[in-house]
Amino acid sequence: MADISERELDEVWEQFHAVVNMTSRELHEWLMTESAGEATEKLPEQMGPETGRHVLEVLGKRRGDLTDDDIGVMRGVVDTVSAERGTDPDPTAGDSGWRHRMMNLGHDPLKPLASERSRARRR
Repeated sequence: MADISERELDEVWEQFHAVVNMTSRELHEWLMTESAGEATEKLPEQMGPETGRHVLEVLGKRRGDLTDDDIGVMRGVVDTVSAERGTDPDPTAGDSGWRHRMMNLGHDPLKPLASERSRARRR
């Protein structure tokens, strides 16, 4: 397990799962599509950017199995998405390059954040 307090781990876990609004299947399919070329496709372990592959790995882990590297990637994703989107973003397309960069991190700007989906279900 990562060298982090339970409280900090809970916070990072919640924040990460709030901004990563793509399922592991959606992210996997996106990374496969993104890495496909005209002549050939990359091997699964080479699909998409390294951070996207690491996000996919984290999505398949339990909280107690996280490593320090996992925590670092989770914090980086939260920081990047928060800086790009703000605190409570509405779904928006933006330009395709920007959307694709966000999707490489597991965040689809066209989908609501997990916190928004939870609020919508409660209404």
